[in-house]
Amino acid sequence: MEFLTQVRWSPYAVGMGIGILSWFSFLISRKPIACSTTFAKASGMLEKLFRGKKVDLKPYYQKVKLVVDWQWMLVVGIAIGSMISALLSGDFHWQWVPSMWVSAFGGNTLLRVIVALIGGICLGFGARWADGCTSGHGISGTLQLAVSSWISAICFFAVGILMAHVIFSFKG
Repeated sequence: MEFLTQVRWSPYAVGMGIGILSWFSFLISRKPIACSTTFAKASGMLEKLFRGKKVDLKPYYQKVKLVVDWQWMLVVGIAIGSMISALLSGDFHWQWVPSMWVSAFGGNTLLRVIVALIGGICLGFGARWADGCTSGHGISGTLQLAVSSWISAICFFAVGILMAHVIFSFKG
């Protein structure tokens, strides 16, 4: 059980774990692992607090019901599991601006929050546009040998590497 206290786990062990989790997901729920719809549901639930039953009349929410389901709980489990992992490894600390960001762009918290917010909006838009998120395409779709998911996964990595070079080329 010593591996539970490591800050970084072997990517091979993690990959096998995700693969086994995917098998169980298909076996038990007959659905692939995915997360992006949960965020759309959460925003719909939040909107429903202010607008009431009008939200249920939207075509998207007629197709995607505003319920806490297994996928919603998976996202909650990811957050809780991440916290437990950080606490067990002794790596947990509050940090608004990561050190890598500070070395490239300085310690301005507002700038970091704005950029993170814009990035999150772009990521959410892209996930809806691609009809799936990185976990949906990159894990579940590739597992099912879906050509669209393989293309998506290749693009995730290519654009991610490109953007990391572009963003951190500003580093002085």
